[in-house]
Amino acid sequence: MSVIQEKINAIAPDAVYVEAQYPTFTIPQDKMRQVARTLHDDADLSFDYLVCLTGVDEGPEKGLGVVYHLSSSTHNHWVVLKTFTTDRENPMLYTVSDVWKAAELNEREVYDYLGIRFIGHEDNRRLFLRQDFKGHPLRKDYDPASNPLSLQCEDGQDTTVALVEDPATGEVKEEERVIFTPDEYVVNIGPQHPATHGVLHLRTSLDGEIIKKIDPICGYVHRGIEKLAESKTYPQQLSFTDRLDYLSAHMNRHALCNCIEKALGLEVTDRVKYIRTIMDELQRIDSHLLWVSSFYMDFGALTVFFYAFRDREMLLDIFEGTTGGRLIQNYNTIGGVQADLAADFIPKVKEFIKYLPKALEEYHAVFTGNVVAQNRMKGIGLITREQAINYSLTGPSGRASGWANDVRKNDPYAAYDKVDFTPALRTGGDVYDRYMIRFDEIMESIHIIEQLIDNIPEGDIQVKTKPIIRLPEGEYYSHVETARGDFGVYIESRGDKMPYRLKYRSTCLPPVSILDTVCRGHKIADLIAIGASLDYIVPEIDR
Repeated sequence: MSVIQEKINAIAPDAVYVEAQYPTFTIPQDKMRQVARTLHDDADLSFDYLVCLTGVDEGPEKGLGVVYHLSSSTHNHWVVLKTFTTDRENPMLYTVSDVWKAAELNEREVYDYLGIRFIGHEDNRRLFLRQDFKGHPLRKDYDPASNPLSLQCEDGQDTTVALVEDPATGEVKEEERVIFTPDEYVVNIGPQHPATHGVLHLRTSLDGEIIKKIDPICGYVHRGIEKLAESKTYPQQLSFTDRLDYLSAHMNRHALCNCIEKALGLEVTDRVKYIRTIMDELQRIDSHLLWVSSFYMDFGALTVFFYAFRDREMLLDIFEGTTGGRLIQNYNTIGGVQADLAADFIPKVKEFIKYLPKALEEYHAVFTGNVVAQNRMKGIGLITREQAINYSLTGPSGRASGWANDVRKNDPYAAYDKVDFTPALRTGGDVYDRYMIRFDEIMESIHIIEQLIDNIPEGDIQVKTKPIIRLPEGEYYSHVETARGDFGVYIESRGDKMPYRLKYRSTCLPPVSILDTVCRGHKIADLIAIGASLDYIVPEIDR
C-alpha cells in the first residue's frame, strides 16, 4: 500500500481506490475536505498544486461530482480525487477553496454548469453564464428548450449567498454575503476596454485612486465548447482548441492530440515529435512577441509596439508557408501533422532565430531602461511563490515568482526529452520580472529550436488511424506547456466516438482569480500594468 493510500484510508476507510493513469480515489463527500487538507499539509505528500478541478455528471446512480487532479510542486507526484452527491435537487459538496485558492473560481464554474453548491464557499454565483440563466447545461438531463433566452440586460449583483454549516448540528444554512456595499465607489473596467485584453469585465471598488476590491465578471465570449464536445467526434474536437488561447493554438491542439493518442496507444513518429516541438516553440515566441507589443501599448509606448509586430510578421510568414494559416494554423492531427514542412521552412527559421536576439535589444533600448517604465514595473503587483502555487498560477507568471513549474521539464512530451534547456526562472514576482521573463523564454525557445532544426529525422508525418476513432472506456489526462502555462485536457470516455466529458484546464483563469489579491492597495493605473503582465487570453477563460 502506498503512502498516499495509507494517509487517505486513515481518514476515509471506505474510500475506493482504482489503479489508473494516476492513483485515483473516490472519497465520501463528508471526508473530502479533511482528505484535501491532509494531502496538502503533509510534508511527505505536499499536494500543494491543484492542477485541474472538473465537474461531472455520472448519472442518477453515482450522481453529480467533482474530479480533482492534484500534484506536488516538491515531489512532482500526482493523485486524482473524486467525490459525489446523489442529491440532484439540491446538490452540495464541501469547498476546498480554503485549501487551494485556485478552487474559488473553479467551484463557481462547477456550480454554473452542474448546479453543485459548495459548503463553506463565500460566493456561490455563476461564473460564465448570466445570473438569471435557468438550468445547468453540463447535466446530462439538461433541456435547452426549458431555458428561453432573455434579451433584456440582467441587473448587477452586489450580494451573493454562502452555505455555512453549523459545527454543532451539521445543519447547512444560507447566509447572504455582500460583494459591494451601497456606499462603495465602483467603476466598471471593461468589457470593452482594450486594456482588459478582451471582453473581461472588472468591477473595481476604489477609495480615491486606491483599489479596494476587484470582482471579475467572465463569460462574454463563452461558446459552450465543453458542452459541444459531447456531440462531436474526436477529430471534430480539434478545431475548438485553436479558438481557446489563439496565441497558443499549436500547443492547445498538441495537448488534445496527445491525450487522444495516449488513450489509443498511438505512437507518433520521431519526425512528428520534432516538428511539433519546433512549431510549439515558434508559437511561444510568436505569442510572447504579441504579448510584449500589447504590454507596450498599455503603457503608451507605441514605438516598440510596432517593433514587436514587425518582427512577429516574419514568424507568421513561416507558419503560413507550411500550414496555410497565420493566427490559426489547424496543423496538428490525431497521429501526426496535416502537411510536411515547406521547402524553405528550415532556412527561414534559421534566419529568424539569428535575427531576433539583435532586434530584442531595440526593445530594451527604447522601453526597458526608461525610468518611467521602471517605476511602473518594479515593486508593483508582487506575487510570492506560495501565492503562485496556491492560485495554480503557472507559466511565465508563476516562474517569475520562483515557481519552477514547466511541463516540458516536469513531464516531458514530444522531443523535449531530447534537448538541453533550462526553464526561465526569476524570483522578484513583480511586473518587471513578469515582463523580463518573457524575453528569457524567447531566448530559451531559440536555444531549443537551434538543437532541433538541423536534426529533424526522416519519416512519415501521419500514423494511420481508423476512419472512426473510439477511445477505450476510461479517463485520460494530458497536458503541455503553452505560452501561458500548464494547459490540460481531461477526457472521460464511455467507448463511444464522442467523449462523455471533455474538460480543458484553463491557463488564464488563475491570473484573473489572483487579480483581486494582487491589486488591492495599488492605484488604478497599476491595475493596467499588473493585468498586462499576467497575460490572460479571455476566450481561453470563457471557453
